[in-house]
This record gives sequence, C-alpha cells and structure tokens, in this order.
Amino acid sequence: MIVVVVVEVLVVVVVAVVVVVVGGGGGEVVVVVVVVVVVVVVVVVVVKSSSRPISIVIVIVEVVVVQVVVLIVVVIVVAAAVVLVVAALVVVVVVVVVVVVV
Repeated sequence: MIVVVVVEVLVVVVVAVVVVVVGGGGGEVVVVVVVVVVVVVVVVVVVKSSSRPISIVIVIVEVVVVQVVVLIVVVIVVAAAVVLVVAALVVVVVVVVVVVVV
C-alpha cells in the first residue's frame, strides 16, 4: 500500500510540474500519457505485491478514479497553475487517507 501512495504522490507532482511548465500548448496530451502510464504501473505493482484479491480491486478502482479526477482538474484549470497545485495536494491527501483506511 505504501508503494501506491508514493507512486500517486509522484505522479500528481509530475503532472502539476508538467502542466505549469508546458502551459496550455499540448500540455493535455503529455498529461494523458503520464496518467495512462502511471495507472498501468500502479496496477501491476499492486497486483504483484498484494495477496488479497479484494483489496487489489479496491486499490485499482481508487487509483483509476483518482487519475481521472487529476486529469479532469488539469484540463479544466490548465491556465491556473496555483489552483492546479492546490487541487493536486488535495488529491494526494485523499489518496493517502483512502489507502491507509483500506
């Protein structure tokens, strides 16, 4: 579970940085690629490191939902870097709470 949290934190930070640096020009494409890659990596890691099928499903669903939310937030607020970073931090907190509870 700790691995999932770390990966989530990293991807949110990376996405935030990429969007802030790239801005509106093609930023969404980069973000989509990052999100897809991370979802795949996280799912593989979780499946290989966990022996409880139920928790695997819960974590996979949670990870996908969080990534989609991050993606939506990024596309909507791509012009407002500050709002994006705040949203990213909120998402990280939610992920940590969900993962710890599960």
